[in-house]
Amino acid sequence: MKTLIVVGHPNLSSSVINKKWIEELKKYPDLFTVHELSTIYPDEKFDVKKEQNLIMEHENLILQFPIYWFNGPSILKKWLDEVLTEGWAFGNTGDNLTRKKIALAVSVGSKNSDYRKGGRYKYTMKDILAPFEITIKYCKADYKSYYSFYGTEFSTQNEINKSAKDYVEFLKNII
Repeated sequence: MKTLIVVGHPNLSSSVINKKWIEELKKYPDLFTVHELSTIYPDEKFDVKKEQNLIMEHENLILQFPIYWFNGPSILKKWLDEVLTEGWAFGNTGDNLTRKKIALAVSVGSKNSDYRKGGRYKYTMKDILAPFEITIKYCKADYKSYYSFYGTEFSTQNEINKSAKDYVEFLKNII
């Protein structure tokens, strides 16, 4: 079965990294389904049943997004709130994510060194992504960590191209 990549970037037309990642993922249609929330739902009115069915049709789930204000974009948060419902994703009868492999793919404008205990922001990326990890584990899914790209503001085209290939390899290794 394939891996569903839920892209939670609110404005892909202005993206550099996420757009390149999507371009690379689409070279492997037998492995990945790219699902761009802002393209499909520009009004953010999600078809919850359709989204839940899409998740169920895939073996693995990846949440791909840029870090905004040390969190995920609001479109992704809204999707999580509306799609991962009690009785479907968690709770007494909510077992649809149980043991499903779920990982994150995040892009960050700042440098990697900013995300250290002694760095500019005082927190690691693992710290910042902890709410996602807790949510995934709360749904009894198999959290497979994250892939990150730092320094989108300072990166060369070669670094961006390499990150897209590295991202695909990360995904292949968790499948």
